Amino acid sequence: MVDFLNRPIFRLILIGMIALPIQTTLLADVKFFGVAAQLMLCMSIAAGAIGGSESGAVAGFIFGLLFDLVLSSPLGMLSLLYGLAGFVAGYAHSRTVVNPRWINALVIGGVSALATLSQPILANWIGVEGWISTRLLRVVLIVGIVNALASFFIVPLLRWGLAIKRQQRLALSGDVFL
Repeated sequence: MVDFLNRPIFRLILIGMIALPIQTTLLADVKFFGVAAQLMLCMSIAAGAIGGSESGAVAGFIFGLLFDLVLSSPLGMLSLLYGLAGFVAGYAHSRTVVNPRWINALVIGGVSALATLSQPILANWIGVEGWISTRLLRVVLIVGIVNALASFFIVPLLRWGLAIKRQQRLALSGDVFL
C-alpha cells in the first residue's frame, strides 16, 4: 500500500485534486490586471521542465483532464493542450543539465504564453467560437509573467510529486586547471 502511495502518478493526482479547487475558486476571483492565473497549466509545464518530456506529457494530461472535468469546454481539449505543453517544456528544457531557477522560470513563462496563445486557436479549430479577441495578447503576456513568477513555488512541489531529487552542482576539482 505504501508503494502505491509513493508512486508519482498517485502524487500527481493528489496534487491536482488539491490545486483544482484553488484554481476554480481562489484564482478565479483573484485576478492579475484582469486575468486569472493558470495554476494547472503552470504545474503541467513545470513537470515537463524538471522531469523531461514524458513526465511533462503525463502530468499535463492528468492536470488538464482534471480541469476539463469542471469546465464547460469540450472534454479533452485542455488535457491535450496541457499534455502537449508539458511535452514541449520537457523537450526544450532537458533535466540532464542542472538548471538555475531563473532558467526554469523563463522556460515555464515562455511555454505558458505559447500554450495560452494556442488554447483559443485550438478551441476555434474544433468549433468553439468567441475565444479569439483583441484581449488575447494581454492575457498571453500576463499568464506568462504570472506563471514564471509562480514557478519558484511550483517547481519544488512538482519535484516531490515526480519523486525527483534536486541535482547538486559539482565543483570542479583542483586538478582540472593543472
